[in-house]
Amino acid sequence: MAGDEPGLLGRSIRMGALRRWTKLARSAEKTDLPELRHQRGEARRLKAQLDRLLHVAEARLALPLIGNQSFPRPHDADWGWRPELWCGPLPVPGLSSVQTQSQLGSEATLFHDCAQSELTLRQIRNTREADLAAFGLRLDVFKFDGSYLSLAVDLPEKASHGLTRKHLIRIETIVEMEKPLEIFARLNIKHGPNTEQIVRELPLHEQDIVVEFDLAYTKLNEKRIEKMWLDLIFEGPQMNQVILRDLTFSRRKRAEL
Repeated sequence: MAGDEPGLLGRSIRMGALRRWTKLARSAEKTDLPELRHQRGEARRLKAQLDRLLHVAEARLALPLIGNQSFPRPHDADWGWRPELWCGPLPVPGLSSVQTQSQLGSEATLFHDCAQSELTLRQIRNTREADLAAFGLRLDVFKFDGSYLSLAVDLPEKASHGLTRKHLIRIETIVEMEKPLEIFARLNIKHGPNTEQIVRELPLHEQDIVVEFDLAYTKLNEKRIEKMWLDLIFEGPQMNQVILRDLTFSRRKRAEL
């Protein structure tokens, strides 16, 4: 096909170059010295570009895949999700002197009551081998004169489809911080005029930071669910840097007793 010609031509040229250098390498011990000196100079120039390509390629290919929605989840989960902030690059990667209700992307909003904001939010590229999420979120807090600081993450409509009081909502995260602090997770479910709220403290001392919200203990009206969102509430955040390397959600039905 005509559309394949550039690819075929390119592969043919590359294979020809490989065959040439293979032949030159095999005959190097018998090549005349003036010609060998010329080949050496050409080979060094080629090697410099190959080394550059390999360095960049290995660095990029070692990074977590952009857009990755894969993560460990319960085998019986009927829904799972990683927010956009941890998946792909945002049009605006960061904010400084962040005012309350400022959004980073379309799903995350920062709330606080500081008189003077000394807060910054920035999406960063994850580079660790263990990371599944392509990006992380870094929150820098300097002087903090407010009484609360929270990050709200809106869940997609699909999270509410078919939701019942038999469900468990699970979140998993990876948190790094400069010094210890407490982080609480509050799940909010708006149904009609009411909003159910369930609060759990993140077990930051454990290797796997996982919490589950059991909807059986709510007064959820399953027929009137409108939206869901999660608040991450930071207690005593002053003079600290917190990095959320990942944040994932899943849901499953509780086993019948």
